[in-house]
Amino acid sequence: MYMKPKIICSSKPRTEKMVQLGHNKRTNPAGTSNSELPQADPGMFQLDITLKSGHNLAARDRRGTSDPYVKFKIGGKEFFRSKTIHKNLNPVWEEKTTIIIEHLREQLYVKVFDYDFGLQDDFIGSAFLDLNSLEQNRPIDVTLSLKDLHYPDEDLGTILLSVLLTPTDQREGTMLMRKSWKRSSKFQTQSIRLSDLHRKAQLWRGIVSVTLIEGRELKAMDPNGLSDPYVKFRLGQQKYKSKIMPKTLNPQWREQFDFHLYDERGGIIDITVWDKDAGKKDDFIGRCQVDLSTLSREHTHKLELSLEEGEGYLVLLVTLTASAAVSISDLSINALEDPKELEEILKRYSLLRMLNNIKDVGFLQVKVIRAEGLMAADVTGKSDPFCVVELNNDRLLTHTVYKNLNPEWNKIFTFNIKDIHSVLEVTVYDEDRDRSADFLGKVAIPLLSIQNGEQKAYVLKNKQLTGPTKGVIYLEIDVIFNAVKASIRTLMPKEQKYIEEENRISKQLLLRNFMRMKRCVMVLINAAYYINSCFDWDSPPRSLAAFVLFLFVTWNFELYMIPLTLLLLLVWNYFLIVSGKDNRQHDTVVEDMLEDEEEEDDRDDKDSEKKGFMNKLYAIQEVCVSVQNILDEVASFGERIKNTFNWTVPFLSWLAIVALCVFTVILYFIPLRYIVLVWGINKFTKKLRSPYAIDNNELIDFLSRVPSDVQMVQYQELKQDPTHSPSKRKKNNPG
Repeated sequence: MYMKPKIICSSKPRTEKMVQLGHNKRTNPAGTSNSELPQADPGMFQLDITLKSGHNLAARDRRGTSDPYVKFKIGGKEFFRSKTIHKNLNPVWEEKTTIIIEHLREQLYVKVFDYDFGLQDDFIGSAFLDLNSLEQNRPIDVTLSLKDLHYPDEDLGTILLSVLLTPTDQREGTMLMRKSWKRSSKFQTQSIRLSDLHRKAQLWRGIVSVTLIEGRELKAMDPNGLSDPYVKFRLGQQKYKSKIMPKTLNPQWREQFDFHLYDERGGIIDITVWDKDAGKKDDFIGRCQVDLSTLSREHTHKLELSLEEGEGYLVLLVTLTASAAVSISDLSINALEDPKELEEILKRYSLLRMLNNIKDVGFLQVKVIRAEGLMAADVTGKSDPFCVVELNNDRLLTHTVYKNLNPEWNKIFTFNIKDIHSVLEVTVYDEDRDRSADFLGKVAIPLLSIQNGEQKAYVLKNKQLTGPTKGVIYLEIDVIFNAVKASIRTLMPKEQKYIEEENRISKQLLLRNFMRMKRCVMVLINAAYYINSCFDWDSPPRSLAAFVLFLFVTWNFELYMIPLTLLLLLVWNYFLIVSGKDNRQHDTVVEDMLEDEEEEDDRDDKDSEKKGFMNKLYAIQEVCVSVQNILDEVASFGERIKNTFNWTVPFLSWLAIVALCVFTVILYFIPLRYIVLVWGINKFTKKLRSPYAIDNNELIDFLSRVPSDVQMVQYQELKQDPTHSPSKRKKNNPG
């Protein structure tokens, strides 16, 4: 029976990378597989490894140097990563690690990489060490020649190790493994990429806002004398990537990114510019850096940075905000329970300060109390749950509660609200020491739906937020915001979420978007049929009424009647809702399709593995994703208009009433020619007054805040199972 090697580390592994579990068949130099090798004697072995140095390593940087580090693997499992030695082809590490293994059939796999802050590290070379060839109870110096399968004849340098293989009593080895797992569990990483300081203190000292304006006179990388440039940013472990600007040497990005600043002294933002090359490795155009310690706070700096190792320069706007934006604490420290803190927060977001710092809309406090009845993710019937709280691009996590299906975290998170229409996402994961964290459940809570001070049990949902999964989570959330700032921000571009899953082909998703699009089109077709029936006099009373209305409106029409009609429609639907005659219909078709989506996707994935279906669609994948997204955009646009008039989000409907009232009054008292003149002057002079302003449409920005039918299903709260009720549990368990 094949058994996976159990691994422990006596030295702390690097926690920036996830420890991945894989199964890779290796072959020995003679060409036979490991499964054909003689079986090792039963028992356990301790392998002590000292990574000493490297010699004549291959240069991977343009300056003829490398920034090497080393990874060790056994049985496809990475158990140690060395530190990085910068700008050195003959690095000296002198680092030690120890592993406990159950047999000597596996080979020690050594891989050397060149660290690159351009986000993708370069491979230098790899080597294998056959453990069966080692003499036991005797330290041995080993020199490994690095090779690359793609370039077998190239000399990539050598790595010098000192190894000591010692047989260990099985009982003693098992005890060592158990102790080591307990000791090293504190240092295991989650699937969320956070810096060490973020994991330890959960507090950042400020926000760095970087606006990528443009590039000028960039280097041509394509045969046509142009490039397809994009930019990568890196501050510590925080990474962002801009959109690709095709066929230009003077790209206009107009994108904004927010970094969290942990060190009060600042930091260095590494910036690299790349040329997108379809089917090949992207070409490097140049790099530059921003030293934040040299910039003053609470001030926007316009920077023109020349690209090193390339041509041209970038134009950036960089703003440092000194105040801490996010914090975490124990429940004993509650800002809203301190009268002075509460008074300061209420004063900060009072109507008297409605024009101070428009981006600072409000304050959010989330108490992550506990969860109950979670899914068992481990073979022991338990889980190691931790909780991730996200608001747009702000992301924090709790500690892990080990071997528990009813964890208690008792943590408080506080966020600054930039957009009152944001959605708070709370996700529960199971920590796995050998793989990425396992998903246990998730809830999405729109900020406008929150009842302050209410401790509430939320039923956890699946990844698509379309159906329930096992368990509930108890949260207490408080929101304080300035309504005027929130209204102004509603008419500004919505904040882009930079950490999102990549779109993929889904037959079920394509069908769902098509059905949504079809329903919106059918509404227009039915309206056209209804109007045409009035011309045909199919119903004389209805046609006569329509004819009289047509004569009256045409004879008395004024432009202000358009917003007035929309205003009356909103008021009419409001009174229907208040009177209990709610005409909103829940679309069960969308919900049924969404509930089946995950199951259908799983079946599609299995079919694609068997039949190679995805390989056949690879050539048209990008087209299919584009069509799928267009259908989603068009369907969502129609649904958002409908939901505005259906009072799905009362705040937005009231805001629409205010805006329509203002437009009605303006159009009534001001001649149309003056309104068009003001609009035209504003459009023609906008770029002159604000050269770096991002173009936006207030109506589109407003509608982007209105949830579509799919989002309504995702945000809908599920009814709690009565068996999860605390009172029910007490009755069932009187003892």
